[in-house]
Amino acid sequence: MMNFDRILTKLTGIIICVLFSAVCMAQQQQLVAYPFPGPEAGNPVHNADFVVKVRQPGGKWQDLYEYNVKVDEVRGVNHHVENASMTSFDFSGEVEVAITSNREPIRQVAIRPLSYRIGHKVVNNTIYFRLLQPKHLSIEINGDKFHNLHLFANPVQATVPDPKAKNVIYFGPGIHEIKGGVLKVPSGKYVYLAGGTVVKGHFVVDSVRDVKIGGRGIIDSPGQEGVKISHSKNVLLEGIILTQCPVGSSDSVIVRNVKSISAYKWGDGMNVFASNNVLYDGVFCRNSDDCSTVYATRKGFVGGCRNIVMQHSTLWADVAHPIHIGLHGNTPHPDTIQNVRYTDIDILEHREMQVDYQGCMAINAGDNNLVRNVSFEDIRIENIRCGQLVHLQIPFNKKYCTAPGEGIENILFKNITYNGDNPELSIITGYSEARRVRNVVFENLRINGTLISDNMSGKPGWYKTADMARMFVGEFVDSLVFRKTE
Repeated sequence: MMNFDRILTKLTGIIICVLFSAVCMAQQQQLVAYPFPGPEAGNPVHNADFVVKVRQPGGKWQDLYEYNVKVDEVRGVNHHVENASMTSFDFSGEVEVAITSNREPIRQVAIRPLSYRIGHKVVNNTIYFRLLQPKHLSIEINGDKFHNLHLFANPVQATVPDPKAKNVIYFGPGIHEIKGGVLKVPSGKYVYLAGGTVVKGHFVVDSVRDVKIGGRGIIDSPGQEGVKISHSKNVLLEGIILTQCPVGSSDSVIVRNVKSISAYKWGDGMNVFASNNVLYDGVFCRNSDDCSTVYATRKGFVGGCRNIVMQHSTLWADVAHPIHIGLHGNTPHPDTIQNVRYTDIDILEHREMQVDYQGCMAINAGDNNLVRNVSFEDIRIENIRCGQLVHLQIPFNKKYCTAPGEGIENILFKNITYNGDNPELSIITGYSEARRVRNVVFENLRINGTLISDNMSGKPGWYKTADMARMFVGEFVDSLVFRKTE
């Protein structure tokens, strides 16, 4: 009897473990496809270039809605607005994705960022692959980057607000038009856009605090900012899709898992003006101007910037810079931009014809700005069409500035990789004896597989190394180091 009890106890334990594992697996394996925003027939927000379906492994396929998004293709000096596709969903655990091309027969496929190394197969003009984690992807057929599919696989939302709660402004699935085109968000409000929601208009977060804008919907505001944050504190923007999102004269702002796509002139993605303690976490920017900027005094916002972080993000500049820091400030009352960090970033494109304004990672200190304590870490740059990898300069460009900058100092480039064709010559240069570039370190800079360091030429000094890294180092530059720690 004792043996039977032991066996029964053991079997019970095994059954409990199996049931517990099954429950955990069910909780881990989730897939959320959003409702379609409206009838497809004649719907201008739909793009039929692709048919996209998702499923849990071995489960039933679910259709996703393919939105039309505008992107900017520059040919020579002319801009051509093209129609690309975009879709999104939520999942946890594992998901299978099937993408059928209606536009053309599939000869070649790129799933970017390439650093994700996502394998795929093609069967009957359909691409199949699996995801184990949420990702922001570009699916490109036959090398076409301007009629591609933007696939945004989001994490499952932990909580969804009660639409009837007093502090909630709720937009459900469907197409909504804001009366007057502008929604001014009051303090303490949570504006929620459910998946399958398209809101036509733009949101203004001005002179308020404790505001949240989130969900999985889209703010459709062609030609202007989707959300503008100004003179505000404690703002969270999470999960939505929009055009631009500038932050001015604000403090304690978090922008997480937000996707920015623009195709119009001056269509920057994530701008910071005269603000402190701003975090961009897991954002995707494809823009027709700078993707990410940090400026001081500008557009009526006054002061410097400190503690600005962008991490775990993807930047795609069809025009101008992926990252641009320091150009604008307050010449009579100089500003400081300091403690800025970019880490774990994939740069998919950079195209800029003006040599003075090139640079995947660019610091142009103007208007008597001092730019200091800036780091770029774990940055992966794919093949760029036109531009430089690095641009550090103290310019006096009268088109944008009323004075050169005061200086650039304490700049770290760590674990930077570039794989692609030869970019333009990178530039590092100061302005005068009093306006210098100081203390720049490149640690583990790798270009097309070659690790660049000061001892690679067998001679001391950075000058030979800079040549090997295709960098022009001008006057008034102090302490430039190339080192390896790998």
